[in-house]
Amino acid sequence: MDPYIAVLIGFGVVVLLTAWLPMVLKELPLSLPIACLAIGAAVFALPGLPGVPDTPPRPAEHLEFIERLTEMVVIVALMGAGLKLDRPLSWKSAALTWRLLALAMPLTILALALMAQALLGVGLAAALLLAAALAPTDPVLASDIQVGPPHKGEEDEVRYALTSEAGLNDGLAFPFVNLALALGIAADTGEPWLADWLLIDVLWKLASGLVLGVLIGRGLGWLAFRLPNRARLSSTKDGFVALGITAVAYGLTEAVHGYGFIAVFVAAVAFRAVERRNRYHATLHAFVEQLERLLMMGLLVLLGGAVSAGGLLAALDGRVWLFALAAIFVVRPAIAWVSLLGRPEPARERAVISFFGVRGLGSVYYLAYGLGHAGFAVEAPALWSAMTLVIVLSIVIHGVSVTPVMRMLYRRGRASTRPPAAPPRPPNSSS
Repeated sequence: MDPYIAVLIGFGVVVLLTAWLPMVLKELPLSLPIACLAIGAAVFALPGLPGVPDTPPRPAEHLEFIERLTEMVVIVALMGAGLKLDRPLSWKSAALTWRLLALAMPLTILALALMAQALLGVGLAAALLLAAALAPTDPVLASDIQVGPPHKGEEDEVRYALTSEAGLNDGLAFPFVNLALALGIAADTGEPWLADWLLIDVLWKLASGLVLGVLIGRGLGWLAFRLPNRARLSSTKDGFVALGITAVAYGLTEAVHGYGFIAVFVAAVAFRAVERRNRYHATLHAFVEQLERLLMMGLLVLLGGAVSAGGLLAALDGRVWLFALAAIFVVRPAIAWVSLLGRPEPARERAVISFFGVRGLGSVYYLAYGLGHAGFAVEAPALWSAMTLVIVLSIVIHGVSVTPVMRMLYRRGRASTRPPAAPPRPPNSSS
């Protein structure tokens, strides 16, 4: 069979499964990411299958390609996360989120870095890179524990905290990734790094991401909702406008060397704030959700193939297992729980928030980015194996447990909620 035809058939199958599998798995203790990994592992394990390359996908050999693929799915997921937040992301309404970002995330990076040095035997810079890559929760794979689509009312404290955390901590991991790169380069060259890291990687890049995100989101929101009806962007009723917002926010911010991940999520939140109740938000979110699911499934199939036949777990041993299990069952849950102490939410809700720190494709992006910019050639196999095992275990453990855990949470008393958002306005209503 012509390889092109085989790939075309495979693509069609993936698209159909992307639509069909969520319905099939909805009532089962399984998730779409688990199915994607299994499909990829099975396909690439079959020898001589038409359209499957003889050499399996090896991300370590294609760092820039993997970086760009994962970058795309992450920014699409960040746009979706921002669009579906019905209530404002304020200091008061997102108190749980700020604790997870300001306390849990830095402490998690510190704990993972120390553990990587002790268990994996890697240097400080490599350990920090791995820790920073694994610290943020993943906006791509956490859809089952996030809030529902706009105006659906599925916005209890648990889902709101996990959604807003995933939307912001991907960008906030970047200063720590760049710190690892600075330490690695300084170890080779002896050049000073602290001032540049603080002024550029922390202050400038964070500030420009936040400011441009607000300006772009509000500016495009004005075009969508504040112009006369006939000229409004929302009058097009085209969902792919969300992709334009994503690309503009990310591209402009990266052009001035800011953090595009932060800008995309902030732009989505700011865009919603211009006219929070308009039904057009649901249209935009529906398009983003479908695109995100399709990209996610394709990448996870490739990841499954790379796991089964690509040598991603080449350095797997008992120490890597211990690191991965501790990262999932000890580090994130314990640190997040301590960070949320003193909050009035019931203990069961804080426990769910602490446990569901899903790791996924964002970690692949950060590790590919870091290895592509600073090397770490000697430690790279251990870093890939540890990261991959954490992701696979997270996908399986969190994917299997999310349905029964969330059902138990609601059965024992509905999770804390804020007052429901006002009903949506018709798309062409005046402001």
